Amino acid sequence: MQLDNKIIAITGGAQGLGLAMAQHLGQQGAVLALLDRDVESLDQACHALSQAGIRARGFEVDVADETSVQAGFAGVEEAFGGLDGLINNAGILRDGLLVKARDGQVESMMSLEDWQRVMDVNLTGVFLCGREAASRMIRAGREGVIVNISSISRAGNLGQSNYSAAKAGVAALTVTWAGELARHGIRVGGVAPGFIETEMTTSMREDMLARITAGVPLKRLGQPEDIAASVAFIIENDYFTGRLIECDGGLRL
Repeated sequence: MQLDNKIIAITGGAQGLGLAMAQHLGQQGAVLALLDRDVESLDQACHALSQAGIRARGFEVDVADETSVQAGFAGVEEAFGGLDGLINNAGILRDGLLVKARDGQVESMMSLEDWQRVMDVNLTGVFLCGREAASRMIRAGREGVIVNISSISRAGNLGQSNYSAAKAGVAALTVTWAGELARHGIRVGGVAPGFIETEMTTSMREDMLARITAGVPLKRLGQPEDIAASVAFIIENDYFTGRLIECDGGLRL
């Protein structure tokens, strides 16, 4: 798919990786629909993109809410006349051990609330947005592409029962949807980032950040642009579907 004038929706598009994707794709001529809960960040992101000569519009959407997702994609279709691609990027963290104990005494457990909220946003949100985008592409007779953002944590990561389970689910959805939607001309791929230099990682303790960086074979954190380039590859390569790109500096050698 050539990106020029293609309408691409990005969930969690107002900041971080989502905004980096918008900038990268917009520079290649894509028209961006940014979906996010944070209206102020949406306004700032759209203004910054506009200043760079990129066409973008923000839509307030809670990806974990079915009604909000339906209204958001209806708004995208009304504003731009259709949809050519979706990047399921929105996600949250609520890290914690399943059970934290010392000397046989349980000090804390991962709460059901923290488990459910991560699943709602990181997995159910992908399902709701993917379903809505695919159904609208099919009704309009438009071929398209869906890119799901998973994580290397999908293989399991201490302190991330909820996040790892959700991202494993996202990887499984990617393969499943690729098989189901191919007949409609819709490709589905995924990107599994490693440790990327974002607001989240830069806020970590220096010693913890240094330990994480030392464990990466390339000895540095990835940049948001690295993930954006991986996403662009999937969108542009018309023979790529049903697979995930691991962009992690060699962590899963």
